[in-house]
Amino acid sequence: MIVASAWAGKKFAVLGLARSGAATVRALLAGGAEVVAWDSDEARRSPSLRLRGEGRGEGVSSLPAPGTPPLPTLSPMGDRTLVFADPLTIDLAGFDGVVVSPGVPLNRHPIVQHAGDTPIIGDVELFAQARDDLPSHKVVGITGTNGKSTTTALVHHILEQAGSPARMGGNIGLPILAQEPLPEGGVYVLELSSYQIDLTYSLDCDVAVLLNITPDHLDRYAGFEAYAASKARLFAMQSPGHAAIVGTGDATSAAIADTLPHATRIAVPADTPAYGPALAGPHNAQNALTAIAVCEALGLDADTIRAGLQSYRALPHRMAHVADVNGVAYVDDSKATNPDSTAPALNAFGRIHWIVGGLAKSDDLDACRPGFGNVVRAYTIGTAAERFADILAPDVAVEISSTLDAAVRNAAAHAQPGDTVLLSPACASFDQFSDFEARGRAFAAAVEALR
Repeated sequence: MIVASAWAGKKFAVLGLARSGAATVRALLAGGAEVVAWDSDEARRSPSLRLRGEGRGEGVSSLPAPGTPPLPTLSPMGDRTLVFADPLTIDLAGFDGVVVSPGVPLNRHPIVQHAGDTPIIGDVELFAQARDDLPSHKVVGITGTNGKSTTTALVHHILEQAGSPARMGGNIGLPILAQEPLPEGGVYVLELSSYQIDLTYSLDCDVAVLLNITPDHLDRYAGFEAYAASKARLFAMQSPGHAAIVGTGDATSAAIADTLPHATRIAVPADTPAYGPALAGPHNAQNALTAIAVCEALGLDADTIRAGLQSYRALPHRMAHVADVNGVAYVDDSKATNPDSTAPALNAFGRIHWIVGGLAKSDDLDACRPGFGNVVRAYTIGTAAERFADILAPDVAVEISSTLDAAVRNAAAHAQPGDTVLLSPACASFDQFSDFEARGRAFAAAVEALR
């Protein structure tokens, strides 16, 4: 795991003990910090959070959640101290940080006011603090509303194919603190959501990337301008001379690029080739062009980059081909959780049977409208089913299927050989699924049932 000597003797509270929270607790304890940890799920408040395989037996104690008095002075029990207590019920004065999950809404969660002057941070900020203890390396930070995961995975793949030591983390893969440090010359490639950037103050990326900005997650911000400003902070944290790469396909990103005279600007031409077997479509052209610019900034040559593009394969749930059944292709684009991220998929195929809906992030599908001509029939699901059916009815044959299973069956009944059944929901999944990955797996299971 990645640890920092600077944490020794410091006190941190950790709120949320899912994957990144649990990794954070273990890393902080390994670095000699005293930790107060909490999760509303009692099963996660477990002594298994102790460092495994070291035989150190650090102390674990519990304080009752309701009405807990101010936290007493922590004294090491064994080699390290871990106390379970809800940070909202203790006095956080004197703590060096409150580490929260990116899922904690800072604009309305009571921990913000309760923490007072204690910094509220995330695991990416802790990684930034640990960099001085790591062998010489570089960090690539990639943000944007859409395309972050693909571009991050693509850069990581090209580096690995080139024989360069690389780790992928942040909003993708394993929690960054849970990963082993790279040897000298390694590159950490981080996908960064706006939420993670909000919790980060000292991440100085050697290469910082902004792909695009379109309206999303506006329930977490005062407005679109505040959301865009969150993304732009990635560049504000950079040292002079470090590389900045900005996609200029939208006006907001282009305006940010104008404030960065040294930035490499990525503009996607109208007619773009497929840069590799898994990189078709204009959205993937931007991802590929950005990855090329990143790898050039890291010193890779053109032939090495080209070979990596050709050998790259798509991530799950991102326009991923699931199966062909009776001559019909079934494509899982469950990661498309807003209309802007669905729009490219509607332009990537011909005759489409479109499964759309879920927990809507907006009241319209305007970004998808240019692709309506490719849609033979739409099947709406989730809480947005009726609203989206009303929007689509003037332009597209549509039926309300309500559930994903029903939508797959209905689409299969109408589709002809050569057609594509596309799950690209333009919505979050949380009305019916735990996350977009669970939704994608359910789609694949429903397709398999057709056989």
